Amino acid sequence: MTRIGIILGSTRPARNGPQVAQWVLETASQRPDIEFELLDLREHPLPHLDEAVPPMFGPSVHEHTRAWAEKIGGCDGFIIVTPEYNSSIPGVLKNALDHVFAEWGDKAVGFVSYGVHGGVCAVQQLRSICSLLGMAVVGRQVALSLHTDFENNTVFTPGERHATTLAATVDQVVAWSTALAPLRAVPVA
Repeated sequence: MTRIGIILGSTRPARNGPQVAQWVLETASQRPDIEFELLDLREHPLPHLDEAVPPMFGPSVHEHTRAWAEKIGGCDGFIIVTPEYNSSIPGVLKNALDHVFAEWGDKAVGFVSYGVHGGVCAVQQLRSICSLLGMAVVGRQVALSLHTDFENNTVFTPGERHATTLAATVDQVVAWSTALAPLRAVPVA
């Protein structure tokens, strides 16, 4: 069965991400043919690049990195839920992306972002980063505004149009993940 990881890319104490990620998980999980798993970066604490060599040169000596690599390696595709901090992605999300390398390759990725302007600047950067990691970036994305999709900037209240866009994003991630499966079956030399 195809397995899609939903990465929650914020670890701030008063974050809005859990509400958004839970909405993504509940909506996506209505598909009985796909397995979805929430990967909250709070539950995968990774020190800031503590590796002796870049991850492209082999497995890590650190248990925390090997555990993260196993989680990422076990997924066929991803939906990244990210806030936008100062027109960029959270540092903890960039660090998590940088901790592994081969595990990202030939997998699809879609985005659900939130922020004052919908998190579109963060996703623009993520598209570039994920492409360089060898991921297939889908075209659809969900952009949520703190002004219109959250009551008092804290309580998530998604509109029906977002559910439609999320369904299309999930469909693209699943389709591309399935299409890329033969590439993932070939051992990396």
